[in-house]
Amino acid sequence: MLRIAVAEPEDELPQVVRGSPCRSVVKTMGPSMPQSTTPSNYEDLIRTIHERYDDMSKSYQRIAVYLTQNPNDVAVLSVGAIAERCGVHASNVVRFAQALGYGIRSAIRALERELGARKDRTERGFLHDFRDIASLQNLLVEISDPDLKKAVSLLEKAEVIYLIGQLRSSPVADLLRYILTMLGKRCVLLDPSGGLATRMARAIRKTDLLIAISFRFYATEVVNIVDKAAKRKVPVIAISDSTLSPVAKAATVLFAVPEHEYTFSRSLAAPMCLAQALTVALAARLQGNSADPRIPTVTEQ
Repeated sequence: MLRIAVAEPEDELPQVVRGSPCRSVVKTMGPSMPQSTTPSNYEDLIRTIHERYDDMSKSYQRIAVYLTQNPNDVAVLSVGAIAERCGVHASNVVRFAQALGYGIRSAIRALERELGARKDRTERGFLHDFRDIASLQNLLVEISDPDLKKAVSLLEKAEVIYLIGQLRSSPVADLLRYILTMLGKRCVLLDPSGGLATRMARAIRKTDLLIAISFRFYATEVVNIVDKAAKRKVPVIAISDSTLSPVAKAATVLFAVPEHEYTFSRSLAAPMCLAQALTVALAARLQGNSADPRIPTVTEQ
C-alpha cells in the first residue's frame, strides 16, 4: 500500500524524498468548500478528490487533474511552475494547501522547495532530465496484483481484442497488437485513419474486450468509443495517466500511470513496461509456464 506522511496543521506539507517511490499530493477543494480533515493516507486523499471533484471550480479541477497526473511535481516544481502548467494563478495552488489546514507560510515553503534544476545545458544534459527510473519505481508500487490478474483474465477469455490509442498513445496500442497477435489472440486496431474507428467499434461485442490507451490531452474519439462500449457492457481495460481521466469511470480495470512531462510530450517508458508485463503474464497463463513464458517472434515462424 502506498502511504504518505501527514503533517499537523502548523507543520510543513510532506515532501518527496529523491529516489523514494512514495509521493506527496495536495488535495484540492473549491473556494466555497469547508476545510476538511487532513487525509491519513494516499487512498483517503484520492478518495476525497474524487468525492469533491464535481463541486470544485474550473481552476481547482485543473489543479486536481494535474496533481493526479504529476504527483511528484509537488516537491519538484515551484508554486509558480505548477500554477503555470495548470493555467491558474499561483495563489490558487497555495489555497489548496490551506484547504488541508496548513498555514500560509508553511504551505508556501513546502510547495516552493525544489530538488534542483538541470545545470548541464549541453545536449547530453537532457538525458539527466528524464525521470523514467522514478516512473518505473512508482509503477511497481501503484499497480495492484488484483488489477493485473483481472486484466489478464479479461485478455485470456476475450474472443476478439480491440485496441485504440491515438496521438502519443498509439505506440502502446501498436506494441500490444503485435504481442497479442503473436500469442494467437485475434486483435483489431481501431485505427483513426480514414475516420472509421468509431464505426468499427460498433462491432465490439460483450464477449470481446476493448483496450484503450489515452493520455492528456485525451483524444475525443477515444473517450467517446470507451463510453459507448461501456454502455453496451463491453469490458474495458484503460491505461491512462490519472484516476480523473475521462476514460476512468467507464473502465472495468483502470491502470493510472502518472508520467513526467519533459518538453512537448511525455515519456512512454512506464506505459510500455506495463503493456509488456500484461502480455508476458498472459503468455505465462496461455502456455502454462509461469517460470519461462515466451513471446513468439515473426522470424521464428
